[in-house]
Amino acid sequence: MTGKKIRAKERDAIIQSLKAGVTPKVGIQHIQVGRINELRALISDIERVADGGSAFRLIIGEYGSGKTFFLSVVRAIALERKLVTVNADLSPDRRIQASSGQARNLYSELMRNLSTRNKPDGNGLASVVERFITEARKQADSTGEAISDVIQDKLAELTELVGGYDFAKVIEAYWRGHEEDNDELKVNAIRWLRAEYSAKTDARRDLGVRTIISDASFYDALKIMSLFVRQAGYQGLLVNLDEMVNLYKLNSTQARQANYEQILRILNDCLQGTAEHLGFLLGGTPEFLLDPRKGLYSYDALQTRLADNSFAKQAGVIDYSSPALHLASLTPEELYILLKNLRHVYAGGDEAEYLVPDESLQAFLQHCSQTIGDAYFRTPRNTIKAFLDMLAVIDQNPAISWDQLINSVSIDPEMPSDMDIDMSGMDEEDEDEDELADFRL
Repeated sequence: MTGKKIRAKERDAIIQSLKAGVTPKVGIQHIQVGRINELRALISDIERVADGGSAFRLIIGEYGSGKTFFLSVVRAIALERKLVTVNADLSPDRRIQASSGQARNLYSELMRNLSTRNKPDGNGLASVVERFITEARKQADSTGEAISDVIQDKLAELTELVGGYDFAKVIEAYWRGHEEDNDELKVNAIRWLRAEYSAKTDARRDLGVRTIISDASFYDALKIMSLFVRQAGYQGLLVNLDEMVNLYKLNSTQARQANYEQILRILNDCLQGTAEHLGFLLGGTPEFLLDPRKGLYSYDALQTRLADNSFAKQAGVIDYSSPALHLASLTPEELYILLKNLRHVYAGGDEAEYLVPDESLQAFLQHCSQTIGDAYFRTPRNTIKAFLDMLAVIDQNPAISWDQLINSVSIDPEMPSDMDIDMSGMDEEDEDEDELADFRL
């Protein structure tokens, strides 16, 4: 274990997040263990996106198995490799395809969470646009051209795409606001880029453009953004969509199929190499993928593309090049290392402050194994929460010994939410029915 101290603020953020059962936004490198092969596969995807290609992966894992954490690790690596990342959770009012604003809501959430290496916590859209202008100014200074001409040349590539002409006009409007110290114009341009205009008339009045980013242009707008971030000097765009199970829960078959159709379009684009500098990571549960009635497998064209490699299955190995990547369970050894990491973080990185000895970790894992069986390493979220709760009790009551507590630790198995979401009435078509710089594998 490294002797490097962990800042109190970072330590508290990690502990509080994990105790609440959510993925920490900072310090994930302190607790990441295992899944080396999956990470290698995803790093090669990131490199392909940086080289001008595209990537599409479904990250499949049970509730509490660490999907969201895994996606966060990959996202942090992508930021280190100078990609721009956007991430959002799907929910009843945020989905990939809709006609009552839910796809526009999802796009807005993605843009609000846009992150770069210097802005890893989101709200990075304005800084990407500023960097684009800075790059254009540098080019204009070195060639002697007018900066407006350089900007138009750089944006010409975007105008060939659907919606690209108005996107380019909005970036030019931002530059005008920048030159004229017109903050209102800059704010309106960012609002348009974040899909926060719901009426075309407002966008036309404020920015002189005829279109807005709407439900229908969700995917096209992401393709334009992937090229724009390249023009701003980044390597590409990685789109993280989690909680895909919300599509599986849709009651309306029509709404579900429309979303699966959009996933098929994205998958085809990425696998055929039509998309450039663009990667998609979609996190979902096994039911979301495999259920033949309501999952992705209910859509024939997706089932053929996402089916397991039969040769790999026969040989008892995993094909890490498959678009659907099933997260392997943590081994008991990896979970032991995870508990050591958690103890280290809890002590702020100071070995002298460890609250429990090594033998307590083994006793804790043995107790988990007897209490909830192998689920303790298949879905480690609740195991982590219980361990941190135990450390908190010992921390606050030094007279209590760890061996007094271990046998009283109760760990609830992960319970998925099986409740279907009734979407009727929400759509017309539904009415029928720089943290990881030293990261190493």
